[in-house]
Amino acid sequence: MPAHHAPHRPLELLAPARDADIGIEAITHGADAVYIGGPGFGARDKAGNPIEDIERLVRHAHRFHARIFVTMNTILRDDELEGARRQAWQLFDAGVDALIVQDMGLLELDLPPIQLHASTQTDIRTPEKARFLQDVGFSQMVLARELDLRQIQAIRAQVNDAVLEFFVHGALCVAYSGQCYISHAMTGRSANRGSCSQECRQPFTVRDAQGRIVAHDQHVLSLKDNDQSANLEALIDAGIRSFKIEGRYKDMATVKNVTAHYRTLLDAILERRPALQTTSHGRCRYTFTPETEQAFNRGGTDYFVNGRQIDIGAFDTPKHAGLPLGFVAKVGEAWFDVDTESPERVLHNGDALTWRDRQGELQGVPVNVAEPLGGSRWRVHPNLAKDQAFGDLKDLFPGTALNRNRDMAWERLLAKPSAERRIPVDLTLAQTADGFELALKDAHGHKAAVRLTHAHEPARDAAQAEKALKEGLSKLGGTLFEARRVRLSLQQPWFLPAGVLNALRRDGIAALEAARAAAFERLPRAAEVQPPVPYPEDTLSYLANVYNGQAAKFYARHGVKVIGAAYESHEELGEASLMITKHCVRFSLSLCPKQAKGVTGVQGTVRAEPMTLQHGDDTFTLRFDCKPCEMHVVGKMQKHVLKALKAEPVTFYKTRPTTPVA
Repeated sequence: MPAHHAPHRPLELLAPARDADIGIEAITHGADAVYIGGPGFGARDKAGNPIEDIERLVRHAHRFHARIFVTMNTILRDDELEGARRQAWQLFDAGVDALIVQDMGLLELDLPPIQLHASTQTDIRTPEKARFLQDVGFSQMVLARELDLRQIQAIRAQVNDAVLEFFVHGALCVAYSGQCYISHAMTGRSANRGSCSQECRQPFTVRDAQGRIVAHDQHVLSLKDNDQSANLEALIDAGIRSFKIEGRYKDMATVKNVTAHYRTLLDAILERRPALQTTSHGRCRYTFTPETEQAFNRGGTDYFVNGRQIDIGAFDTPKHAGLPLGFVAKVGEAWFDVDTESPERVLHNGDALTWRDRQGELQGVPVNVAEPLGGSRWRVHPNLAKDQAFGDLKDLFPGTALNRNRDMAWERLLAKPSAERRIPVDLTLAQTADGFELALKDAHGHKAAVRLTHAHEPARDAAQAEKALKEGLSKLGGTLFEARRVRLSLQQPWFLPAGVLNALRRDGIAALEAARAAAFERLPRAAEVQPPVPYPEDTLSYLANVYNGQAAKFYARHGVKVIGAAYESHEELGEASLMITKHCVRFSLSLCPKQAKGVTGVQGTVRAEPMTLQHGDDTFTLRFDCKPCEMHVVGKMQKHVLKALKAEPVTFYKTRPTTPVA
């Protein structure tokens, strides 16, 4: 599949950060950019960070010419707009490179000259939507996770300037991002405002149109985790230039591990395809071999990138089962023996083990003490909860297959410094009339030179002096740099005391860092096309997530005539699509009419009739729109939730605002 834009455009690995320290490690482990939540207005409400911490992360990232993007991707009430505007300026003053946004009302405010990136929450599925976002001033956009390669290629053909970004790893939202309201309807917590209650990970009973149970207590809306490891080159050829790892709630070890994994894969592609390049500087070395299976995952899927697959669901459990370990060999009164089937598989105190009970549900217990019995046998004394007895460990029998979903040896390995990132530099020591000059040039063309006044003192041992000079100049271990080449441009190897040579080297490195800092520029904000381009549609429903008057003003300025209020405004009180998904329960349960097509005795008998989902007292209708191959989860706002929300003294956009925002 040919690429539709210039092959020299750089590739960007974009890693998540829960806090500044994790962001620094993401850079160290190979990220070209990091996205992180600011003090407020981010779509992970428990992953906010103060401006001071973000500024510290920015300073570290910019040393490698890596970039920092801050999420401000919730929909905003009218009374929040001014606070969001002030925060945008604070982030700009802190050196942040871009804001990731969802709410178009922000584009109507007095924002700083900072790049804007369209969040995946803006639901970018079509070339028309993508082109519109480019034309109104977005420099980068995160495409919907549900797209396949041909759809990405079609968007690339229409988007000539903006960078296309795509999620390549991590948890998958079952709904199109920005098109999920089930959390707000059931709990009052809005996914569009950073507080998703993850209703999709609940177990449901599925019934057909006749009321027959077709799945009992299955997590039919829970998906496996995204893993595009095998598709990176195909995504590049389709037009993706920014590869995004999900996970602003992930821990340090996970971010290190997954970032290193994708850095390694992308570096291998760059090695084969020198026309491509990275957006940041430095080469990474690791003290470990990345293993994404060690991180929390529900099993891997490449989702829809290569077309619809039947096995994208994590229907049995939304939990992390871990890696195969062995089996239960014997069960005692308060312990059980494990055969790991290999002496190389070692158990540790603090590990966590999992197994499936007779109903297929995942069970687990931490290891308090792991006692070696010789060979591949271990005696496990479990770490039980205070109110738990050993007999409460359900269906733990001899022969039960065991997994390990927490490996303390792995965690201890990644708790230590586990990577270094260095920028190659060439150093040349030359003599001047009254001393010496050290010239430095890094692998990206940045240069610096420093001079030293010092006598030209002949060395007693020329060979030893030459060796000492080269070794002394190569000692860059405490810096960003590593010596690629060291040259001596001298009439003869002069003697320089080690202290003098070290000071000259330190001054040279400081000058090179200053030159790199002076050369770094934040990318400018893209200009909006004038006159304002029309939005692809002239009517918007609650699905457009318009929650404030400035967002309504934005769409009106772009030709939209009817603008519905966001679901969170509570104007949609009847049945509504609470989720719109590319995932289809019918298809995953092999009940899709398209699957039956051509099957003798079945063709024409399977119809896409509605189904129902039930979890406790909550019931939803599944409706299937077969033309675009989509599923709608339909339901109503819970009355008690609506009553509680109406008690909140807030303002938000209504279809007919009584006080338009100026």
